[in-house]
Amino acid sequence: MYLSYLISRVGPTLQRPRSIAVARFPERMLKPQRKLQLQNVFFLLGLTAAALFVHGYHPRAEDAAIYLPGVEKILNPRLFPFNAQFFESHAHLTFFPNLIAISVRVTHLPLLYALFFWHLISIFLLLFSCWELARKVFAETIACYAGVTLVAALLTLPVAGTALYIMDQYPNPRNLTAFVGVLAIAEVLDRKYLTALLLLLFSAAIHPLMSVFAFSFCVLLLCVEKFRPWQPAVACLMPLALLDPPSAAYHKVALTRSYFFPLQWQWYEWLGVIGPIVILWWFSRIARTRQLKNLELLSRTLALYQVIFTIASIAVSAPARFESLARLQPMRSLHLLYILFVLFSGSLLGQFILKDRWWRWMALFLPLCAGMFYAQRQLFPESAHIEWPGAAPRNSWVQAFEWVRENTPSDAIFALDPNFMHIHGEDENGFRAIAQRSMLADRITDSGAVTMFPEMADVWFKQVQAERGWQQFQLQDFRRLRTQYGVDWVVVQTPGVAGLECPYENSSVKICRVD
Repeated sequence: MYLSYLISRVGPTLQRPRSIAVARFPERMLKPQRKLQLQNVFFLLGLTAAALFVHGYHPRAEDAAIYLPGVEKILNPRLFPFNAQFFESHAHLTFFPNLIAISVRVTHLPLLYALFFWHLISIFLLLFSCWELARKVFAETIACYAGVTLVAALLTLPVAGTALYIMDQYPNPRNLTAFVGVLAIAEVLDRKYLTALLLLLFSAAIHPLMSVFAFSFCVLLLCVEKFRPWQPAVACLMPLALLDPPSAAYHKVALTRSYFFPLQWQWYEWLGVIGPIVILWWFSRIARTRQLKNLELLSRTLALYQVIFTIASIAVSAPARFESLARLQPMRSLHLLYILFVLFSGSLLGQFILKDRWWRWMALFLPLCAGMFYAQRQLFPESAHIEWPGAAPRNSWVQAFEWVRENTPSDAIFALDPNFMHIHGEDENGFRAIAQRSMLADRITDSGAVTMFPEMADVWFKQVQAERGWQQFQLQDFRRLRTQYGVDWVVVQTPGVAGLECPYENSSVKICRVD
């Protein structure tokens, strides 16, 4: 709302003639441009580098623990002979692991180097698609510069209560497809429907779920412009009565994902839903008075789009019967909305407030980028801000996991604290992704896989129950895991457990054999 107030109060005053000389952008950067010029390519490349340094890079953290093992198994099928279903369930639905693996085989680059380049490509493509859309919405090039810059500055902005960022700090299918929805919308505005459809098909091959939201918005955009917008909403809600109630095991794991159920969100998370809808409606009013037809159309459609998905999300998450459908997470529609909302907000700021005054740009973006940088350092305090490929890891847990990869058999089965990714100092690093070894199910990433694929719920529940009370485990408990599941190695926090032989230890953990 602050952006809205600022534009409404300050914008009109900036239309008056200037009498004071100030630092400005070169005149050629202010003229409308219909083609992507070389200077703009360099601008986008510079923003890509700046975004990397502001938001950091952590290639094997958080959801990378699900996606990266899929790539590693394609490159080496002997890996992960046990419990591979917890990441292959995702890998089988996306071409992303194959794409990364192909790039490794073609270029002969080490996997970590290939991942780094794909991450940079993902950032560049998102910024490029935002530039392409902004050019079709705003006549002034300075507005396009400001909009794309704001997107780059806010890449790791949390998307309300969805547990998503605009773009993650590691390579994943969501990052790679983020640009497709924006670019498809730009093509729809140009009436290039076949191109938009091909883009959406590519998106579906990389991330089937996120492609649904981009496709829905493009359809709704056409409906708002030409037909009746309520028709797709009714079609979305019709199949709900056909669902069966979820199993007891699935119910337990689903409750660990509060972001599936918007009625459990905090008030400030709901503010992240309602606020953008209201401001977008206000943007449409501004656009009408300023004769920005595409901005008016997109803002109205975005507001309606989010209202529809919000209603759908409440409908599928409130009754217990629809709990298994909640895993489709209709509120992930906010991801596309946030990208466009930030783009339009930045563009309007650029057109009416920032204009060609360098000091205004610095006053906005320097504190904003500093705040985003600080937030990322708090998320990964024990890791390097940018984990450059080939650099020695600073995190002691990652050091231990790398020792496992280099010094244990590829068919070894490990057990860890089921909540190890949330232990202070671990920094959400994935064991499978780094160690490339099998492990018993955990409560963090594996439970996320189960929420999407309920048929694995019983297997997951039995394994995490076997690890219950991990902090009090003694030698006999680890031997029980060996008897039940073939566990022959464990990762325990220092000072360790009496009776275990531990060939590796550091300040945080020990790697121990189970006889």
